[in-house]
Amino acid sequence: DLFADYALVGLSLTSHPLTLVRPILNARRCRRAEQLAHLPDGSRVRYAGLVMLRQRPSTASGVTFVTLEDETGTVNALVWKTLGTRQRRELIESELLAIDGVVQYQDGVRHLIASRLHNYSTLLPGLRNPRREFH
Repeated sequence: DLFADYALVGLSLTSHPLTLVRPILNARRCRRAEQLAHLPDGSRVRYAGLVMLRQRPSTASGVTFVTLEDETGTVNALVWKTLGTRQRRELIESELLAIDGVVQYQDGVRHLIASRLHNYSTLLPGLRNPRREFH
């Protein structure tokens, strides 16, 4: 039912898909969105979330902006052009994306600056999450 809810409307009233795999994500040292919100600027972390949005505006010099969601909130990440090119498959194909990176906190805005991408989609086989994609 949870997977069907996500395939049709992108959410479920029962629970979030990451609750099903949270023990595995914890074992892989993945933080939650609520934890990232309290980390200081410059903290190195791994975060995993469902891809909600990928966009690469023409004015962004090849930077891809990714919004990820877990059971506690959302995280905005920046993937520089060189990393996006090197790990294109992970960036484009992941439903559940993990990012190793650095928390950047500036002028009241918090981002995760990606240094490595991991496709964790196999942890939730069959999940189809409608999302907004860049073209």
